[in-house]
Amino acid sequence: MTYNLQPADLPVLTGRPLTLFAAALNNRVTRKLLMPGLLRDAGVFDLRACHMEEDPVGNPLYPVADPAEEIAVDYYQLVHKTGQRMIPEGIKFTTARDYAGAYGMRETTPEEAAERIWAAIEESDKGERPLRAFISRNKEDLMAQARASTERHKRRERISILDGVPIAIKDELDQTPYPTSVGTAFLGREPVKVDATAVARLRAAGALLIGKANMHEIGINPTAQNVHHGTVRNPYNYDHDAGGSSSGPAAAVAAGFCPIALGADGGGSIRVPAALCGVVGLKPTYGRVSEYGAAPLDWSVAHIGPIGASVEDIVLSYAIIAGRDAKDPNTHHQPALTINDWLYPWLDEKTVGAMRFGVYREWFNHADPEIVAGNEAMLQKMVDYGAEIVEIDIPELNEMRIAHSIAILSEMAASMKRHEAHWDEFSAPTRINLLFGQALSSYDYVQSQRMRARAMKIFDRVFQDVDVIITPTTPIAAPSISPASYSNGISDLNTTVELMRYMIPGNLAGLPAITFPVGYTAAGLPISMQAIGKPWAEDTLLRVAHAAEILMERVRPSGYVEMMG
Repeated sequence: MTYNLQPADLPVLTGRPLTLFAAALNNRVTRKLLMPGLLRDAGVFDLRACHMEEDPVGNPLYPVADPAEEIAVDYYQLVHKTGQRMIPEGIKFTTARDYAGAYGMRETTPEEAAERIWAAIEESDKGERPLRAFISRNKEDLMAQARASTERHKRRERISILDGVPIAIKDELDQTPYPTSVGTAFLGREPVKVDATAVARLRAAGALLIGKANMHEIGINPTAQNVHHGTVRNPYNYDHDAGGSSSGPAAAVAAGFCPIALGADGGGSIRVPAALCGVVGLKPTYGRVSEYGAAPLDWSVAHIGPIGASVEDIVLSYAIIAGRDAKDPNTHHQPALTINDWLYPWLDEKTVGAMRFGVYREWFNHADPEIVAGNEAMLQKMVDYGAEIVEIDIPELNEMRIAHSIAILSEMAASMKRHEAHWDEFSAPTRINLLFGQALSSYDYVQSQRMRARAMKIFDRVFQDVDVIITPTTPIAAPSISPASYSNGISDLNTTVELMRYMIPGNLAGLPAITFPVGYTAAGLPISMQAIGKPWAEDTLLRVAHAAEILMERVRPSGYVEMMG
């Protein structure tokens, strides 16, 4: 029961040293000299030495006795379940319900909103510090969607509350009529012909799909750097990183371009950017949302989920994209969706008052003092409303971290193997990570799957005593962007390890997790909290996040653009 996560202490490489190091790793002779040291420093040798009797678990599935059938979404009931307007005044962001209300009152139309959004995104990419939230946009497609939605609203025949609501899609998910580049310079030469299932469900609800949002190259790092499409800046401070790899979706929501975006999370890639950009992000249980139409990058740790301006925005989009899909067998094991009890206008025994919050103090406190203080203050507010703090221990967090690194990098290296002809078109940091993944053995991969089985057992025991586990989302606020990273990228494993400190259980063990803002640093950068839940307990996480929403006064980013006039 010893806390064993430690910060990294590795050199930061940029410019020529980074290029030379990547070249040395790419050379078969020098790679043999360098790689053993890298594997040792990453803890791979330690996991090789672990004796584990657990059978390997390839996917962190949690089958239920009575799995749900695939059913059509009842959009009327979805709106009814969310009740009257319960979005706290402290949100300060334009939400999906604001758009729906403005359309219903004839204050504006989806066509007018689309024109404003297009102009705002164009403006954001001008100047010496462009936001770069999007990789590709298509005005003809955008306006065609907007015209169709406007006509439906004129006839009072809207499909759902999301009809005409702008939504951005991470460029890891297929969306017609765009190609899917996955943040690279060479993938996605041709437009896709079929939407990813999650995208198709949003389109069927009438959502206004505004474009393909930027991301870290192949999603291999939790930062916003991308040498091909531009580093995504943080709307709270354009000199700071937006986080990754769903950097564009989070920045688009934080900048006001849309109240909802779709992201993907293999190692914190929804939660890290949502946290750094001061918005809400949900990574559902493994297998809750179909992966059909997502780029095949990291099969055993991959999750699709929403990023939103408010908790209600998360609920509306999550309820539409989640559920069984005939095209993805991993979705066939889930129970029926439950969102009935997430929303209350006050805090009492129905919300956080009846909940047990698990806190592993050494883990919780392993963050910058400002981050810990902000999280502690929100935790105390929830205790004041009756929540119970239960002190817990979570053993082998470092072993879980190593196992996750092995799993995700092995899978990404295998996925990119078919693109070896384009090897030189990857940025230097991406090549380094892929070479590391290629150097891992089959034994390493099996050990990581054994550790996954053990992690699932560990969290099952922890959740016998608590309803949720509470941590900061990231131990640091949004890091500043190094100017040296723009041309050839940057290899900064110290920052990578920091940003992912609280991410691993959600991906390795497939547990649902949500991030939500709880404060701001003295420099005005967001501080966020994470709640990790039991399998399929997304509704519980939504309750916790909504409680924090009631208790907090949000601050709009300096880069926010009001789209409703």
